[in-house]
Amino acid sequence: MLQITNLHASIDDTPILRGIDLTINDGEVHSLMGPNGSGKSTLAKVMAGDEAYEVTEGSIVLNGQDLLELDPHERAAAGLFMAFQYPVEIPGVTMKYFMRTAMNSVRKNRGQEELDAYEYLSVVKERAATVKLDLELLDRPVNGGFSGGEKKRAEIFQMAMLEPSACVLDETDSGLDIDALRIVAEGVNTMRSPDRSFLVITHYQRLLSYIVPDVVHVLVDGKIARTGGKELALELEEHGYSLIEKGNAVDA
Repeated sequence: MLQITNLHASIDDTPILRGIDLTINDGEVHSLMGPNGSGKSTLAKVMAGDEAYEVTEGSIVLNGQDLLELDPHERAAAGLFMAFQYPVEIPGVTMKYFMRTAMNSVRKNRGQEELDAYEYLSVVKERAATVKLDLELLDRPVNGGFSGGEKKRAEIFQMAMLEPSACVLDETDSGLDIDALRIVAEGVNTMRSPDRSFLVITHYQRLLSYIVPDVVHVLVDGKIARTGGKELALELEEHGYSLIEKGNAVDA
């Protein structure tokens, strides 16, 4: 379970998050929507441990561990996976080496044995197929020369390899054409399970036609302003964020 309680965060002494309360139970997919500047990506970065942001109050607890007490790599080892809007390139490190190192590090933290080369390649082929990722890309530097769609597929591939307990997707649909969007969504849907939770951050309802959420939250001015079912995303698509009045916050 992922539980965010009364989370306040700022950057350069400017408050961005003003009291986020959000609980995602195991097996649930929640979507977070909201206008530009509402704090959606700030929330993702704070969860990941971006040092540019200062948490002034609150907690983020994953399976009993307060993530705010952990370094970013420790958060990943604890089961948090973050897919960013703009995946970065890592020159000189191939995808194949990067993923084997990351995967075995996570397995060690879980008390599991490392995979040998044969076992690892077997898992790679299986998981790459779920997002139709060209295996030749694994011999390139991480995201090096990848198209926008390939970068997003590569992130979902990484998620499938690491098998996290909580997945945060920050505008994964950004820049994707309809075919790439469907492939990425299919990859996410194959990962849905009773012991894994998702937070899907997006501007638009179109992604939620493929990754159907259990709960939709609307973030306005750093607070959850409204929470509802999947039909809330359709309302926002039709009426825009003017549907949500600032200050009309409800419990998530």
